[in-house]
Amino acid sequence: MTTPDARSGTGQPAELFFEDLVPGLTVDLGVVTVDGDEMVAFARRFDPQWYHVDADLAGASRHGGLIASGFYTVSLFMRAYVDHLLSRAAADASPGLEELRWLAPVRAGDRLAVRVDVMGARPSTARPGLGTVSLTGTMLRLGPDDRPEQEVLRTRFRGWFAVRPTEADPAETDPAETDPAEADPSGADPSGADPTEAGPGGVEATEAEPTD
Repeated sequence: MTTPDARSGTGQPAELFFEDLVPGLTVDLGVVTVDGDEMVAFARRFDPQWYHVDADLAGASRHGGLIASGFYTVSLFMRAYVDHLLSRAAADASPGLEELRWLAPVRAGDRLAVRVDVMGARPSTARPGLGTVSLTGTMLRLGPDDRPEQEVLRTRFRGWFAVRPTEADPAETDPAETDPAEADPSGADPSGADPTEAGPGGVEATEAEPTD
């Protein structure tokens, strides 16, 4: 059975761990297209400012039409991050953002290229068995030729990722340490555990509000 710390952010067995997220790594998170109906529906629910929801007022303003709520744009980034990285990586929670900037208006129909760059990585001091990874996320508007035209979003944040689990070496097991009277005649482990799977950290963090 795959342990919780060896599962990806979407619950599937992880293939990427803290050790794989090395500084200098760039991960392509694909291209998202801004859906106009979804953009306005999000704004009506969460950010109903007139330049997000009123096409007439927005069209007559310096904006020249509706623009997306910045929180909608960063939600698009988050979905791409989950789909293309966290779905593969042994991701834990995030201690938070250092920067979130909306650099240019986003409009319906825009095609946005998304990526993350690993800026730093070190073992967590607050969560044994995890590493803290510093990341920069960007979204770039693409032109008709698919070349980047303008950066529309930049964010800097940290994420916790589990270290790669270690597997027990059967050669290190001393048969003399097994009590025949306690052994299952079938040879099965009475605990039901798979001896080839070990926990990723072996220590449970107890800090209430870790910051790193």
